[in-house]
Amino acid sequence: MIGEHTRAALCATLLLSACASTPPAPARPAVSAATSAAAASYAAAMIGKPYRYAGSTPAGFDCSGLVQYSYGKAGVRVSRDTQALLELSFGVDPGDLRRGDLLFFDEDGKKRSHVGIYLGARRFVHAPSSGGKVRSDNLDASYWRKHFIEARRL
Repeated sequence: MIGEHTRAALCATLLLSACASTPPAPARPAVSAATSAAAASYAAAMIGKPYRYAGSTPAGFDCSGLVQYSYGKAGVRVSRDTQALLELSFGVDPGDLRRGDLLFFDEDGKKRSHVGIYLGARRFVHAPSSGGKVRSDNLDASYWRKHFIEARRL
């Protein structure tokens, strides 16, 4: 049995430690469906533009550069780094995709190494290194279905 003094000290410690805990950071507000759809439209308008490693302008895009450019045109600042895009977004069920969602793929044995923007009707736009140009592909094509990892929303 613990004494009254020990019990009071224990209660005080528990109360103070609860007060000192850091509250969780506020969740980043989600980008509206209209803004995401606008970003998808900006990305689709870049179809045919050249692929360029580390590119983020119509002179040439890599995959994350296309996302940064398209969302930037829609008024949302995002990183052009695939890992940062993962951290900034939240997962969505692939059966609940909406225009502007980000699609992540594993390619060449690298985890989440490629990103595209969902257009709707099971199509997405991306800047693949192979092929040399920004293009739209079907998410259900065997290659993309095999490499698809997750869908995320800003």
